Amino acid sequence: MPEDPLLLHWFLPTGGDGRDPGGVTAVQGRTGSATRRPADIPYLTQVARAAEQAGFHSLLTPAGLGCADPWILTSALAQHTTRIGFLVAFRTGFASPTLLAQQADAFRRFAGGRLALNVVTGGDPAEQRAYGDRLGHDDRYARTDEVMTVLRTLLEGGTADHHGTHLHIEGARLTDPELRHPVPLYFGGASPAAEEVAARQADVHLLWAEPPAAVAARVERLRQGARAAGRAVRFGLRLHVISRDTAAEAWSEADRILAGIDPEAVRASQERFAGMDSTGQARMTALHGGVADAARLTVAPNLWAGIGLVREGAGTALVGSHDEVAARLAEYRALGIDEFVLSGYPHLEEAYRVGEEVAPRLRALTAADAA
Repeated sequence: MPEDPLLLHWFLPTGGDGRDPGGVTAVQGRTGSATRRPADIPYLTQVARAAEQAGFHSLLTPAGLGCADPWILTSALAQHTTRIGFLVAFRTGFASPTLLAQQADAFRRFAGGRLALNVVTGGDPAEQRAYGDRLGHDDRYARTDEVMTVLRTLLEGGTADHHGTHLHIEGARLTDPELRHPVPLYFGGASPAAEEVAARQADVHLLWAEPPAAVAARVERLRQGARAAGRAVRFGLRLHVISRDTAAEAWSEADRILAGIDPEAVRASQERFAGMDSTGQARMTALHGGVADAARLTVAPNLWAGIGLVREGAGTALVGSHDEVAARLAEYRALGIDEFVLSGYPHLEEAYRVGEEVAPRLRALTAADAA
């Protein structure tokens, strides 16, 4: 994939799409308004092509019980696109890293190298048990560390002989790997165990958007950890966008979304989030306290936490005019963020809006800062 000092990615709604946010996993469930558009190949092809035409670098696919299998889905969408890459998520521990390396190598071979991997450890014990995984939090990250070690070795053309606590791999090697196309490893996690793995293994560490001071502190800590490991890491920020011609229009849309959120859905979602052992999810919840109070949902200039009332994972959105949203993204960029994984509801129309209105403004600000 082409080099770019600032990379913008878009999100694929593989569990369905609509004008309103909803849950991500099948364990949580979704409202009808969040899934009016089914996640079938015709619709997701429209989203992929819109993101491609709007200039996004790649498409992030989630991984979980409520999502279509990322490998099968992106393999199909690769046949309907020509340039855009695929940031394919997978859960560590559910398949052999040797098999994962085979899948990744085949994908990059048949899709012209348009592949990056999003390594997901998992932070919801209920969903992990549904997959048959009963490891505790820190043990899951220790296993992820081993998986990433083997995976990188194989994708770079080496032979993997690994004897760890969770994996025993002997003599694994890909046949004639497609070495012309490196496969970057994206990774997220906010706990100390996750940050240790990121320092050793991640090419790009993904963060969920928090107020700038919190993001700056995390970037500096993670950068120091990577430096101590003799490495350099890029940083990505995952967030939603509600961008309109005027700030009033954007906040009106945020108000519409908030008004349509069922209080029972908030209660059920927050109860489930409280049972997770994800540090990142706890940080998202702390921003709004699980209360649908409009007065406390704006947690920093233009940063709105309303989506996190019902959606797990990334729960914040930048809300404002196109100029305001671009300015806030540029501020995160100045703090050390190299890449942004963006989304909006519905993902089809918003791919065009963000790509055509926000991205050029952000690139102009970035170019001005560089000059």
